[in-house]
Amino acid sequence: MSSDSADVVIVGSGPNGLAAAITLAKAGKSVVVLEANDTIGGAARSAELTEPGFIHDIGSSIHPMVQASPFFRSIYDELVRHGLTWIDPPAAAAHPLDGGRAAMAWRDFDRTIDDLGEDGAAYRSYYEPWVKNADALVNLALGPLLRVPSNPIVGARFSATAAIPATTTASRVWKTDEGQGLFAGHAAHAIMPLSAPFTSSFGVLLGSLAHSVGWGFPEGGAQSLVDAMVSLLKSLGGEIRTGHPVSSMNDVPAARATIFSLSPSQVESIVGKRFPAKYRAKLNEWRYGAGAFKIDYALAEPVPWTNPDVAHAGTVHIGGTLSEIREAEAEVGRGNHPVKPFVLLAQHSLFDPSRAPDGKHTAWAYCHVPNGSTVDQTTAIEDQIERFAPGFRDTVIAHHTTSTEMLEAGNMNLIGGDIGGGSYSGTQLFARPMVQPNPFDTADPAIFIGSASTTPGAGVHGMAGAGAAERVLKKVFH
Repeated sequence: MSSDSADVVIVGSGPNGLAAAITLAKAGKSVVVLEANDTIGGAARSAELTEPGFIHDIGSSIHPMVQASPFFRSIYDELVRHGLTWIDPPAAAAHPLDGGRAAMAWRDFDRTIDDLGEDGAAYRSYYEPWVKNADALVNLALGPLLRVPSNPIVGARFSATAAIPATTTASRVWKTDEGQGLFAGHAAHAIMPLSAPFTSSFGVLLGSLAHSVGWGFPEGGAQSLVDAMVSLLKSLGGEIRTGHPVSSMNDVPAARATIFSLSPSQVESIVGKRFPAKYRAKLNEWRYGAGAFKIDYALAEPVPWTNPDVAHAGTVHIGGTLSEIREAEAEVGRGNHPVKPFVLLAQHSLFDPSRAPDGKHTAWAYCHVPNGSTVDQTTAIEDQIERFAPGFRDTVIAHHTTSTEMLEAGNMNLIGGDIGGGSYSGTQLFARPMVQPNPFDTADPAIFIGSASTTPGAGVHGMAGAGAAERVLKKVFH
């Protein structure tokens, strides 16, 4: 389909924008996706950032939500037919500690319990109900806020458990550095101080996904997932226009509805006076969270972890003990740069040889920094890696750093380097983008928002885009 108009125009070609387009195209609607960049994918893109032959993910890199998301599960077989190959490492996450110790979130639940020793029984008691009811947990975490849970018992338990600060949960449930650290690493994906309410919800969800679906990723880079989505969309008649920035509604082709896969303040600046003044003010009240400082590495050999088990995990949480991670994330929350930051590292090439030339490897790492930070955290990140992998710097062939400014320049959704689509503190964990009956509606009945700034938040799950598309079908094409 190619014309000057469509049933629905979608602004933004990240996973949420493409999820919206696929949902609408499957319903028989004509869709046009507009992308400001020359490449499709938003925060799920890949490129040779360091040296030829080394494939690095520009943004999102490990995707535990893909195998769990109701949207992706509904189209997974189609994506495979359109070229997607999924990789699931033996361990979802590793958490190295001083002295050559490491806590491992193996895909095998029982193996994880056995490895945790003294804390194994507590781990089983805490996570087994979530793992056994993984579908209900995911539907709760990724579904609409205002609804009756599919499993009320799981819903009630999650509401009570998730509200607790992660530091409280970790110190109460587990006794060892391994048990506490493993939970703290999961919870730190909240990009908030771990003393904040509801940070345990991230530990619950990510910890249970480690065993129910794993923390996998697409062969060949995050771009491979997007490429399969694009291929599927085009087979359904959808159209994508790259190099098409949108700064006002004049840049949007005529359509019965428009879905913005953007943050609230961006939507406000584009739509302008078509929205009432009070609604515009509410959109501009949206608060952005901490940013990220990222490094991509081309390596001569794998990261030389002191504990060899760490090489079995696709994701490594580098931060040490619960108290160290708590302090690092608290420092970022205070607007500072911790000397020992919490570092998230992915080592794809151990499981996906297509990421690097024969015998070579890649690493992808970032730490949290204050929003809009201009501080180079390379030394701080590498010091943390060296702490648990002595000799790491000697393996580096080349590296590429990405500041908060560069993140935003490459993807206009990442305001100040915020990779979460907005802070998850206060009501923004639930009311995204604001308190209203439906998260995807705006003050204009033909304009909708479906991004990480709406329910259910960040992550490569497509649920915000799919939810916005379903709302359009119900409200505009009823």
